[in-house]
Amino acid sequence: MRILLLVLLFLSFAYSLGLVLANNTEVSVNLLFSQAPTMNLGLLMILCLILGIVIGILLALLIFRVLQNKWEISRLQKANTNLQEQITQANMVIDRQANAPTVEEAVYGATAVNVQDTTMPNAHPNANVHDGSSLTKQKRDY
Repeated sequence: MRILLLVLLFLSFAYSLGLVLANNTEVSVNLLFSQAPTMNLGLLMILCLILGIVIGILLALLIFRVLQNKWEISRLQKANTNLQEQITQANMVIDRQANAPTVEEAVYGATAVNVQDTTMPNAHPNANVHDGSSLTKQKRDY
């Protein structure tokens, strides 16, 4: 890689030297607001070429940064849309699970409650009866 860079550097230097030698006429340069001293046409061409390359590189970096920001914004918007869809699906699952009947409701029905035997004369509805007189819902194993 270094050899390739050295060859390119040598070729650009040789081209610049040939350009200066081939265009050795003196020209005056008008900069609109001032007058530059007369200089070699080949040297003026090399200065303009270098100035154009520097401006081109700076503009390319600026444009690349703008494009990179646009790509990042687009990627983040896609990720945001994807996350919004996941939130919507999760909310649907939560709603479905919240509204789904429990196992006891599914087995015994929605109105299954503790039923007390009221045939006993001293039975109080809030009394704890452990003698088997209360019916509770239990799952049957078959």
